[in-house]
Amino acid sequence: MTSVTEDTQSETIDENTGQQRFAHYANSVSVTEGYITGKSVVAICGKVFVPTRDPNKFPVCPICKELAEALMLGTE
Repeated sequence: MTSVTEDTQSETIDENTGQQRFAHYANSVSVTEGYITGKSVVAICGKVFVPTRDPNKFPVCPICKELAEALMLGTE
């Protein structure tokens, strides 16, 4: 079974686009590896990011949240 964890990359508002940034759900092993090595991680919504910041400081990506909830419903 694969575990899921949240993570994100920078400030809540992207300086380049002005859009809000989100915490994303991704495989916890991949996120840990990304923190240590700087390797990119793919979130369940498809966003590719390098984990660098505390995900608790960001709102959860609505697409990741919807997909995670759907996956959790299928495991009961």
